[in-house]
Amino acid sequence: MLLVTTETITGKELELLGLVKGSTIQSKHLGKDITQGFKTLVGGELKAYTEMMNEARTLATQRMIEEAQRLNADAIVAMRYSSSSIMQGAAEVMAYGTAVKYK
Repeated sequence: MLLVTTETITGKELELLGLVKGSTIQSKHLGKDITQGFKTLVGGELKAYTEMMNEARTLATQRMIEEAQRLNADAIVAMRYSSSSIMQGAAEVMAYGTAVKYK
């Protein structure tokens, strides 16, 4: 499955199938939350949260691709990510785009 952030694919005529999306809400366990809280006192990368967000993006992307495959799409154009804080230490990540079929 081809994923692009552009609205077109060079050399391809596209039939739009519709919006596809995938999302997940992730959090770290309390122990990680506490150690990452201490890290904010001295600064630097919060590696546990970086890992959590990478996992969330991967899962959200896979769910979006699965939705596109159910539509028999060849690609997803205008692909984007969004994220929002749900509560302390938990974030939602959404992947979305437009499923297309090659003409």
